[in-house]
This record gives sequence, C-alpha cells and structure tokens, in this order.
Amino acid sequence: MGGCHRGAPARGDGAHGVQGPCPAAAEEEDGDEELLGAGGPRTWTPQEKLLHEARLKAKAKRRLRRTSSRDSARESLSEGAEPGPEPGSPKGRTHDRRSRMGKGRGLPKKGGAGGKGVWGAPGVVYGYQEPDARDPNYDEVAQGDTVYATVVPELEEGELEKNVQPMVLEYFEHGDTSEVMELLRGLNLGSRRHAVPSLAVALALEGKASHRELTSRLLSDLVGHVVTPEDIAWAFDKMLRDLPDLILDTPEAPQMLGQFIARAVADHALPLDFLERYKGRVDCEHARAALDRAAVLLRIKRDVNRLDNVWGVGGGQRPVKHLVKEMNLLLREYLLSGEVSEAEHCLRELEVPHFHHELVYEAVVMVLEGSGEGPVAMMVTLLKVLWETGLVTLDQMNRGFQRVYEELGDISLDVPLAHSLLERLVELCFDRGIITRALRDACPARYRGSCVGGWGSVGVLPPPSSSSSSSTGAGSAS
Repeated sequence: MGGCHRGAPARGDGAHGVQGPCPAAAEEEDGDEELLGAGGPRTWTPQEKLLHEARLKAKAKRRLRRTSSRDSARESLSEGAEPGPEPGSPKGRTHDRRSRMGKGRGLPKKGGAGGKGVWGAPGVVYGYQEPDARDPNYDEVAQGDTVYATVVPELEEGELEKNVQPMVLEYFEHGDTSEVMELLRGLNLGSRRHAVPSLAVALALEGKASHRELTSRLLSDLVGHVVTPEDIAWAFDKMLRDLPDLILDTPEAPQMLGQFIARAVADHALPLDFLERYKGRVDCEHARAALDRAAVLLRIKRDVNRLDNVWGVGGGQRPVKHLVKEMNLLLREYLLSGEVSEAEHCLRELEVPHFHHELVYEAVVMVLEGSGEGPVAMMVTLLKVLWETGLVTLDQMNRGFQRVYEELGDISLDVPLAHSLLERLVELCFDRGIITRALRDACPARYRGSCVGGWGSVGVLPPPSSSSSSSTGAGSAS
C-alpha cells in the first residue's frame, strides 16, 4: 500500500503491455537519466532533471538523519540509559546547566553540587557540624545542658539618667542600699559607672539633710560592688568643675560638696590622696572653697574613722525627748511671731511625719494651759493650715486629740477647767473642718452646758448634781 510494484503496467502503456519503472523505482536509480515513455526511452528536459536532483538530495538528507538517530539510540540502549529528547529540541534545554552566555567550559556548576535544594555532589560524606540554635530543626532537649546568657546593651547617657534618677529618688524614701545595688547590677553601665555617684550627689544637693546622709551611705556601700574609688573620684572631679552651674540652684553647693568629699574620704569611698591631687592646681574659687571645707573637716575628725554626724542626725534617729523639745519650741515661736509658713517649714525640717501627733498634742495642751482667746485662735489656724496642706494627716490628728482625751484626768489636776476648755476647742475645730464628727463625739465632757460665753467668760462652775455625775461616768466609760 502506498508503493509501486515492478510487475504493474506503466501509465500510458496499456495497449502494448510494456512495463516501466514507477517514480519510486526511478528515485532508487541514482544514475538514471532517461525516462521510458509511450514510444520508448526519451531524454529528460532540464526542468525534470533539476526536480530529480532536488529529490535525490532530500532523500539523502532523510537517510542521513535516520542513520544518525538510529545510531544514537543504539548507543544509549547499550549503556542502559533511557532515551532522552533530541539535543536540538527546547525540551532538552530545560535542565541544561551549561552557560548560555558562551562562557566556561560547558560543565555544570560546582561539579553538580550547586543550586537550590541540592544536598551536594554524589558520594560526598560530611563531617560533624555544631548544632545551630537558629536552625528551624534545632532541638534544645537533645543538646544536653544549655547555658542561656542575657546580653544587655550598654546604656547611653540619656538612658542612664532616665533609669538611675528614679532609683535614687525611691532610695530617698526607703533607704535600702541593697535594693539600689541589685537594680544597678541589672543595668549595663559599662564605662559610665562614674555617672551614678555624680547623679546621686546632684540630687542630694537639691534635697534635705537626710537625703544627703543617705547619699553618703549609698556611696560607701556601692564601692567594691558596683563602682570603684576611682569612679567616685571621677564623679567628684566633674562636680568640682560644674560648681559654677550648681551654685545657681544651690548657693551652699561648695560647702555641701566639701562635706561630701570629707565623708567619702572617711568612709574609704575616695582615695586618701584625693585632696593632695588638687594642691596648687585649683583656679576656681568655688572649687577651692569646697576642698578647703573638706580639709578642715578631715583635720578636725582625724582620729575618727567615720564622719557620721557631718549631715546632722536624721529625724527618725533623734531621741524622743529632743523631738518633743523641738516641737514645743516651734509652737512657742509661732505664738510670738504668728508666722504660719515658718512653723510649717520648721516642722518639715524635723522630718518626722510619723511623730506629728506630738505637735497636735502639744498644741492642745498649750491651749488648755494658757489663757485668753488669742492663743486659741492662732492654734486653730495653725492646725487648719497643717491639715489643709497635708502635712498633718487624719491619723496623726486623731492620735493627737485622743492622747489628750486619755490624759485629760491628769491635765485637769493642774487645769481645773480643762474639760470645759477642751470641749470648746473641739467644737471650734469641728466647725473649722479640722476634725471629724466621730472625734468630736468622743470628747469626754465633765459638765456639759456649764460654760456660757467665750473663753474669757468661764466663771465659777455650779455644784455637781446627780445628773451631771451620771453623765460624767458615762463619758469616762466611753
């Protein structure tokens, strides 16, 4: 089918029955130049000859392609590999690793071990590698004992002040140096350790005497744990240079800084030769005044290891008799001058908020032992100011009056009219909003309604009656 047989009759030769070659047979005869026609062999025309030569060339090309493909398939099958796509086809260039830029020797990259998702060249055996904690397949349980270290970056200058200043201000309230040391250990101070003593001293200069005493203790306890003596020396060097600016806010800064230096040298927080370093090399008069103050204090206390009283005795450490005497003197000066602000300032300087009930007690007793309406009005005014400013709290006010209630029997031995005077005073304080209604009702009254008029109109008391005796007993029982 589709071919010609040699025994078939040729086209146009049916009458004589002469057989001729078919076109396929003519293609096989490469050297044929003649064509058998109806009348016998004839010579080809030039067009037919050109067409015949073109057919022969196409046939030779097809035969060459069939031969080459057959040989390549035979070689691949002999090697046991599967037949791949033709080299010239686009499919064959999909996984070709040879350079398309015409560079290189045409070999695959990295010897076949490169590329995404490639485990390496065939036959390569890898050695032991340390596990990486950033590996998604990392298993910390299978690694044994793991040590975790927290890396804290070093604080900048602004961050250091922002973190240390609240610590120092809070330390002024609780006075626990160990807590401050724990908080400072949690910060990476680095090369800025010297800024901690400088900041603490600067805050203490603007505070009270008790704050300066606490700061001196803090510097002594920080040495050897958080800072070194040289760090504290660097801090005081800086503050001596900054004295012209510190004086603007604290005029007594040179004297205070000299006391800080003397206390630090006595506590071995500063090197013993700190003052010797400045001999003959100080040009600033303020720095010279501070160093002279420190030298004088150390010369006076040369036989004492610690200058414990350089800032005075703190309020909580003073004897009770001394505090009572100070408050009594405060009230007497107020009655003479009448300056409420000065009395308030003196009470704050004592720094004993837990002992303010003594002031209330002394003020009430002083009114009961006095005479006239002037001291009464002044004391009520003072108590009202202290109450409104919050300097004397509700608890301290109640405790002061309750102490008077409890000792009223002893007070009445010296002041017979103490019950009536106290009742008038309590009523006046309640009207001014100083005490509560419960505290007013708790006042023990011996003769209710016996006193008519003001403080100066108290006269002879009527004789006690049965009703008054019963009321007295009820009041004392309450």
